[in-house]
Amino acid sequence: MKIDHATHKPRLPLAMQDANHREAMTMQNERRRFCVYNKTRECFLSLGVTVANTTLSRLRGLIGRFHLKSDEGIWIVPSSGVHTLGVMVPLDLIYLDASHRVIHQVEHFPTFRIAPIRADADSVLELPTHTIYSSQTQVGDQLLICPAREMEKHFSFSSRVDETTVMAVEA
Repeated sequence: MKIDHATHKPRLPLAMQDANHREAMTMQNERRRFCVYNKTRECFLSLGVTVANTTLSRLRGLIGRFHLKSDEGIWIVPSSGVHTLGVMVPLDLIYLDASHRVIHQVEHFPTFRIAPIRADADSVLELPTHTIYSSQTQVGDQLLICPAREMEKHFSFSSRVDETTVMAVEA
């Protein structure tokens, strides 16, 4: 095994480095993919929202995208407003406060426009058109945004609470 002279540690063969890098990138992308669940309406808005939480990722956003799949979107954190300059598809916009409560929404926001600024917004979800309509999301709804792995934890907890409540009511 070769030694890296800068760190004085063993260096992995190039093929293993590439495999480790691909695995790390896959895990990083999985962590950046979030599910969005409307707790108030009990339905999913998206299963594949990407987080834009760096200056570069927020600036890039969805620029240059010609279409979005029904379960795609971007969650811009922090943000109090967005634009669709360079975005080729109309979007549904959902403005959220710090606790992920819907404070404003815009259905079918057109391309090449600047969206309203909401000073009380902490983040904005950019989702495919008809997401708001099909989920019946309204101002005041509480959203749950987390990685898919954590979503199961939230559901199993709530189902245990419901079962406990039912048992208590039956007794």
